[in-house]
Amino acid sequence: MAVQLPRSNIDFSYVTSLTCSACGKEYSVREVNTYCTDCQSPLLANYDLQALKSRADRDEFIRRPRGLWRWHELLPVLNPDNVVTLGEGDAALLRLPHLEKEAGARQLFVKDESSNPTGSFKARGLSTAISKARELGIQKVIIPTAGNAGGAMAAYAARAGLKAHIFMPKDTPRANIEESRMAGAGVVLVDGLISEAGGMAGEKARAEGWFDLSTFKEPYRLEGKKIMGYELAEAFGWSLPDVIIYPTGGGTGLVGMWKAFNELEALGWLENAKRPRMVVVQAKGCAPVVKAFQAGASFCDFWLNAHTIASGLRVPKSFADHLILKILYESKGTAVAVSDEAILDAQNQIGALEGIFAAPEGAATLAAYQQLRQKGWIRPEEKVVLFNTGSGLKYLKYSD
Repeated sequence: MAVQLPRSNIDFSYVTSLTCSACGKEYSVREVNTYCTDCQSPLLANYDLQALKSRADRDEFIRRPRGLWRWHELLPVLNPDNVVTLGEGDAALLRLPHLEKEAGARQLFVKDESSNPTGSFKARGLSTAISKARELGIQKVIIPTAGNAGGAMAAYAARAGLKAHIFMPKDTPRANIEESRMAGAGVVLVDGLISEAGGMAGEKARAEGWFDLSTFKEPYRLEGKKIMGYELAEAFGWSLPDVIIYPTGGGTGLVGMWKAFNELEALGWLENAKRPRMVVVQAKGCAPVVKAFQAGASFCDFWLNAHTIASGLRVPKSFADHLILKILYESKGTAVAVSDEAILDAQNQIGALEGIFAAPEGAATLAAYQQLRQKGWIRPEEKVVLFNTGSGLKYLKYSD
């Protein structure tokens, strides 16, 4: 069904301001902002939730045409004419009966984000970020990427009529490189990791006036990703699962969903106040959050010699590491590192048993689930959601 948007901007969005996640300094949503100029921390969008609570009920959102932008009151774009969409959102939440049987579990699900435009959950955040960039009058955007974010940014920038430039490692999956070029973006292949790509993108942005869409270095990709949390609550009858297992590179989705749960509670839309235990999954070859969590730290150290087949997990340090760790501690969650061999085994399992060709990052969540079930950290009766963040078709070189 085609996305339908109101033609008036009256009550289209209840966004009010931006707040620094560390020092609390406020910024305007009507001006171009990136991250906090005082303490270099991510900015988070605020909404007038009390006003929305008094004017709308949760069932209204269920009746709307499906997609990310049915939640427009809780997204940061003020004028519907600025929305840039390719039909993202409302990815399937699927029961995994065969894997349940194998694991001796009763309620195992996957949120399969591979059906989003450009084949991954990155479409959610880039739809929102590009829409807001257009609203703010930005003409050219730049991004460093491990793969899927670049393809999504190129597609939405093309749709919006913006100029796009991308820096990505040379060993990024070929599908990501070609889809970015196909959408008209300038692509530079970097001899290094996403950290090197980020440095080059930042330098070009400063020198030539490009707007940098790096993870957490602008406030609005997070807002698109948070809608995954709203979709989960709706799907489970306005309650939340016991455990969410999430593949974590930059961590936008993890932080976004936790933000959504806070908003849902403030709106009074949850049937109970029980929050899920959040689980970060990383690769053994690049596990800065796991290392910091095990040490009880508040920030991560830069991970040297990062390597893994799951390119989206090859992030040596997230700009929002303090937010990720805070959520793990608050939720009584945990952080798990899995080997590339375990990722490939899990990818084969979820394919053969459930018919889902998961990206390596998504398969990593099944490997982590199996590890946590074996240790007894997850009980058989608990409701658990794995996140498959993209399609395995974009990583065919690992499927020999």
